[in-house]
Amino acid sequence: MALFSARDITRTYGSGATALTVLKGVCLAAEAGEMTGIIGASGSGKTTLLQILGTLDAPSGGEIYFRDKPLLSRSARELARFRNESIGFIFQFHHLLPDFTALENVMIPGLIAGKTRKEMTGPARELLDQVELSHRGHHRVGELSGGEQQRAALARALIMKPELLLADEPTGNLDSRAGNLVFDLLHNLCRERKLCAIMVTHNTTLAERMDHCLTLKDGILETTGEGAIS
Repeated sequence: MALFSARDITRTYGSGATALTVLKGVCLAAEAGEMTGIIGASGSGKTTLLQILGTLDAPSGGEIYFRDKPLLSRSARELARFRNESIGFIFQFHHLLPDFTALENVMIPGLIAGKTRKEMTGPARELLDQVELSHRGHHRVGELSGGEQQRAALARALIMKPELLLADEPTGNLDSRAGNLVFDLLHNLCRERKLCAIMVTHNTTLAERMDHCLTLKDGILETTGEGAIS
């Protein structure tokens, strides 16, 4: 079985004559060590799908599985713990805390989980080195460039050693040079850490570099590869 999967996911907003269904029975399977790209027009539901996959939003129907175990029946507290320990998130906007340094931002998920600063400092520094940001660790967020901020966000997403990485347009706000660097680092770290990664993007060139490239159109996920379940 796949490490992570979604079956028959639907999402409808409103009811009756004004109901709008943005996801129509979406199925997806993703394996450890592989990257899956999801492309589609603006407003097609890509971000909604990613939020549901990350248990940040509840679907109208369907189920999400991790290691073949259903997730959606878990309590809010259990899901919050699962997200912090098992999923790394990267968004189009970095969501770093401006009053803290890059190093401190990377440590935050561990501190939330109850670990000490002493326990988290070493792993955070190692990750900053892996994203080529060790020389900027003690700089506050506002002192970093856009590309540096997103690389710090990538390091933060990996600090808890998640098995699943969900990325929503992580290069969308960056120029081509900075965006390519962020993607290359993301791609290499996913390979090295055997991560299961799912990335929403408008950049078809980047999507084609992933193991699977899926298209969300009219609420349906389409593919010619092996990443979707028919």
